[in-house]
Amino acid sequence: MADDIKSIAALIAGEIKARPEQVASAVELLDEGATVPFIARYRKEVTGGLDDTQLRTLAERLTYLRELGARRGSIVESITGQGKMTGELMDKIFAATTKAELEDLYLPYKPKRRTRAEIAREKGLGLLADAILADRASDPAKLAEAYLKEDVPDVKTALEGARDIVAEAMSENAELLKTLRTYLKDKAWLYAKVVDGKQAVGEKFADYFDHSERWATVPGHRALAMLRGWNEEVLTLAIEADKDETAAIKPAQRMVANAYEVKAKGPADQWLLDVAGWTWRVKLSTSLSLDLMRELRERAEEEAIHVFARNLKDLLLAAPAGSRPTMGLDPGIRTGVKVAVVDGTGKLLETSTVYPFQPKNDLRGAQAELASLIRKHKVELIAIGNGTASRETEKLVADLLAALPAAADAPKPTKVIVSEAGASVYSASETAAKEFPGLDVSLRGAVSIARRLQDPLAELVKIEPKSIGVGQYQHDVDQGKLGRSLDAVVEDAVNAVGVDLNTASAPLLARVSGLGGSIAEAIVSHRDQNGPFATRKDLLKVARLGARTFEQCAGFLRIPNGKEPLDASAVHPEAYGVAKKIVAACGRDLRTLMGDSAALKSLDPRQFVDEKFGLPTVKDILSELEKPGRDPRPSFKTATFAEGVNEIDDLKPGMLLEGTVTNVAAFGAFVDIGVHQDGLVHVSQLADRFIKDPHDVVKAGDVVKVRVVEVDVKRKRIALSMRKDGGEAPPPSMRDNRGNANMRHAGKGEPRKSEQSSMGGLGAALAEAMRRK
Repeated sequence: MADDIKSIAALIAGEIKARPEQVASAVELLDEGATVPFIARYRKEVTGGLDDTQLRTLAERLTYLRELGARRGSIVESITGQGKMTGELMDKIFAATTKAELEDLYLPYKPKRRTRAEIAREKGLGLLADAILADRASDPAKLAEAYLKEDVPDVKTALEGARDIVAEAMSENAELLKTLRTYLKDKAWLYAKVVDGKQAVGEKFADYFDHSERWATVPGHRALAMLRGWNEEVLTLAIEADKDETAAIKPAQRMVANAYEVKAKGPADQWLLDVAGWTWRVKLSTSLSLDLMRELRERAEEEAIHVFARNLKDLLLAAPAGSRPTMGLDPGIRTGVKVAVVDGTGKLLETSTVYPFQPKNDLRGAQAELASLIRKHKVELIAIGNGTASRETEKLVADLLAALPAAADAPKPTKVIVSEAGASVYSASETAAKEFPGLDVSLRGAVSIARRLQDPLAELVKIEPKSIGVGQYQHDVDQGKLGRSLDAVVEDAVNAVGVDLNTASAPLLARVSGLGGSIAEAIVSHRDQNGPFATRKDLLKVARLGARTFEQCAGFLRIPNGKEPLDASAVHPEAYGVAKKIVAACGRDLRTLMGDSAALKSLDPRQFVDEKFGLPTVKDILSELEKPGRDPRPSFKTATFAEGVNEIDDLKPGMLLEGTVTNVAAFGAFVDIGVHQDGLVHVSQLADRFIKDPHDVVKAGDVVKVRVVEVDVKRKRIALSMRKDGGEAPPPSMRDNRGNANMRHAGKGEPRKSEQSSMGGLGAALAEAMRRK
């Protein structure tokens, strides 16, 4: 076991640019149940300062390598049980670093159905195959005559049996498979063609009706677009390496032949060369193409998951508007605009529904009701959902605010357009039902919209991350892998900000390091029964919350204005002794010292280092004392939409508008400019310099200035530019399904029907090969 950890640590260390001993220490902590946020923040001395990104990669690779080790063990056991294990094979098995390599080595020994080669061997034709391989000068047909009998009636049958035996050996040759894979990854091209007659229904895939590009460089978003077209039976996809080769013997065929040292001189050599061609066409080409197609999909999924995770992190860490009385409006036309008012802590004060639009058209009544609620609850912010009737509702509010009399003690509220993504999912969730058991489902969405303006993180954690809808082709990727990645992002975001122990909801507490759903519920129950927690140590009174859990969670929970001032900071209780030594060195009261940068910066951190707490921890404590409980999120600001620009029809090329970045993909950024349809700023239009990664320039939640470059009303596509020269429309090859502005639903954040498809509808062999384990 120790040797396994040592080898795993050495391998991962090279991948995350760390030392093996750092990795080994982190693995030990993870195995003991420590979380990534806890290790990254409070165990820097143990891991040598590995950050959360390195630790997440480490944890992921650790799982993969342990699965690889378990598979290696079962393969060794299987081959040994067959009595076929050799020292050379054992070395190769233990040298394999990927599951694909391991399975290639196991292929000849893997129990399988009765094959044509096995039937040929039962007929004694294995001896004929051996004879042909041994005697290259003789004519295989002559050699075959010696093996004719009742179940092998003629030379043709004998040679076909020998071919099946040789072909099976070729297709199970691990070294050959490795060589061919390397060749294909370097030379293969991906070809997409439209299925005849599907041009009209598959118009959104028009860019791929006759498309080809190198397999190795296909961007993930294009791969997923083509795979979706394939899934919807609009496109056919193929991977080929030798398509344009003019040589009589194609490179792949020559590689297969080389595995048997075919010189193409004697009669047997020519026969083997033909067998190599047959093996490539019938067996290897198909299976390896499927492997590459599967790898392409996995590669594209990794990219898509990375994009989603990064956007989700930006959204969760978006600027909070703060503890201010807020009105949430969930726009609707026929069903009315749902209204909810919450106080500065998010507590629901009052709800209503107004009907300013058809069929009732009660505009005056709606404005009167909203004005009454604003005055009654001293509303400071109005959050308007960005779904259907959003701009109409915003205009209603703008007219209302313009008519409101100014007052020194009650300034006019600020209106803000807020993403509704996932609001309807929350409304119908068990969490919402527990929070508001007597409240109509339709009104819960308005509450969520109001709260997510006050504190996006605290509200969005109540929604399944996949339902927040800031990814590209998110419903086409491995949902388990996506879920794990997004859960990690939420955990990191929550713990980076910290949580108020006395106000946090159970869903928010559940994301704190070391806590889960049941303990979070127990904390809330204890709080409800006994009142607010006075100190962090009081957490130990909560049922089932022991010392180990306390160690993991305590540093991320805050108690503002509690008995112990350090409880309001990110200083872990285990290090309070160090903090108090620092206070004593200053000769000051802790409460007066906290926030005094000048006094704290005058100290030498090294004088507080001891056997347990090293320099990194001491520096963190000093930093925290300087800015106790600091929030890493940016300051709050909003975009102002242009007056009179409410629909896509109102847009004209050249317009300069302000908007909010809603989503960042590999090919560019989507921006909400207030017309119910996000516009796309292609990566080439993000700046006046070359941009490789759009995230280097923008992130979800940013307020940006954009210029309208092109508007396609029919296809609901808007091309925007952030370049100072105004930019130009990206060429067709850089738009559509490669940067499809229509791929993100502009309503409640749920997937469109086309995004809900799985990888069904493929050919039987391909579907089986592509099926996830």
